[in-house]
Amino acid sequence: MNLPAQACQALEAFAQSKGWEQRARLLMQWGDRLEPLAEAEKTEANRVHGCESLVWLVAEQSGGVWRFKASSDARLLRGLLALLLVRVQGLASAQLAALDLREWFTQLGLERQLSPSRSNGLHAVLQRMAELASAG
Repeated sequence: MNLPAQACQALEAFAQSKGWEQRARLLMQWGDRLEPLAEAEKTEANRVHGCESLVWLVAEQSGGVWRFKASSDARLLRGLLALLLVRVQGLASAQLAALDLREWFTQLGLERQLSPSRSNGLHAVLQRMAELASAG
């Protein structure tokens, strides 16, 4: 499985963190690195429904490749979104639709953080990515 470079960095960083506190700190740091969305992008049209927190997703295509930006009002969720984004950047629509989210977060050692509601929220984000990619 060929992972994007940033996804490999994420795997390495999380593999080296010992215990939940270090992982939580790392998760927050990844969330802080998310490219901020402009206020104009935080529209109802860009909102992902199915998340308990507010989540916005913006997609743009260049050269047949999809790039996504996402943000949330919840700090921990921003971290999870950041890790989702590094995993999906540059994937084709079919690859997006086939991605196993739980496996990815298990590889990162974060499956405990995926409460059913968070898991559903992230699946909603991934589904929205696949929809946007297939519509484009």
